[in-house]
Amino acid sequence: MIIIDAPYASAPLLDYIEESQHPVLANDFSRSLADARSLNLVDDAEAVRRLEAGERVYTNSENALAWIMDHVDNPGLTEAIALFKDKALMREKLAALNPGLFYVTATRDELDAVNVDDLPLPVVLKPSVGFCSMGVYVIEEPDDWACAVADIARREDGWHERYPESVVGGDVYIIEGFIGGVEYALDCYFDEEGAPHLLNVLRHDFAGPEDTSDRMYLTDETIVNEMGPRFLAWLRAVNAIVGARNIPVHVEVRVDGDVIAPIEFNPLRFAGLGGTDVAYFGVGLRTYEAFLENEKVDLAALYGAHPGRVFSMSLLNPAPEADLAAPFDHDALLARCSHVLSYHRFDPETVGFYGFLFLDTGADEAGAAERDWLLRSDLMEFVG
Repeated sequence: MIIIDAPYASAPLLDYIEESQHPVLANDFSRSLADARSLNLVDDAEAVRRLEAGERVYTNSENALAWIMDHVDNPGLTEAIALFKDKALMREKLAALNPGLFYVTATRDELDAVNVDDLPLPVVLKPSVGFCSMGVYVIEEPDDWACAVADIARREDGWHERYPESVVGGDVYIIEGFIGGVEYALDCYFDEEGAPHLLNVLRHDFAGPEDTSDRMYLTDETIVNEMGPRFLAWLRAVNAIVGARNIPVHVEVRVDGDVIAPIEFNPLRFAGLGGTDVAYFGVGLRTYEAFLENEKVDLAALYGAHPGRVFSMSLLNPAPEADLAAPFDHDALLARCSHVLSYHRFDPETVGFYGFLFLDTGADEAGAAERDWLLRSDLMEFVG
């Protein structure tokens, strides 16, 4: 079973849905594609019947979570969704795996009254329910707190206009100790026995400690070989506590030495806004197909067939001062890149981003320099 919803479904996903004829929930978004795509649409009653019978479900958008929670009586599914989406509850569940990690919760109304002197700076402030780094702030100095709360006040109405409460919640925030090390994003699924299967291992690079954007994720043979086995072992330990079955999850973690610390778990989807397709563009792997068909994937072999290549995805976030209504020169941006695998244009006023860029670069200095430019550019040269 597949649920597709706004704001965006990628062409590779739609190609797979059309080829496989997997049942797709008939909603406003899927019906809007009916003229261009031959989809096997099913009504609410049929979708509910399938999900309550335990059929696997994948969605491209967290907007679909609210529909499932409102319509489906399948505690194994709905309780897993609720648990994974609640960062605070997941911290409590997994506390034994990361003893000593500081975290507290505060309501939105309590943020102004927080005494920063009581916090073990640096800390991270973020919504307990969130998406794509919206509302995430690194607090290094006491003055950063007031700036973060002011920015939340300025931006929160826009977040909630674009996404439902099940995707970006605004009532409860987490304050947690800053986790050092390297950040990674994982696409995986837990099978009917609860065993994890890795489908993407992406290193999340940042321009600096204050950067919380999704500008640069990359993967290659080295990352998969070095980190894949560690993450599989960690996911087994996680699911020994959580007990999820037959569910896809996009997981973000930080690795510092021997420590793997969770950032968030996003159920029923892989990397958002079509980001999971980096595996398809790079090595021909359709991650959603692997989950829905219960395929066993040998990531090491797939990436081993592409030595010396680095595959990256970049969510092109606007600069804070950018006018989202101003034209963006997509062609000029693409001309700066050596080997574009794919590019998806977004309406920044609707989605909040200019587009999603997938690149194939080398593991050499030239490839590193290209990725570094993209990571650090504010993109203002393409606006106007």
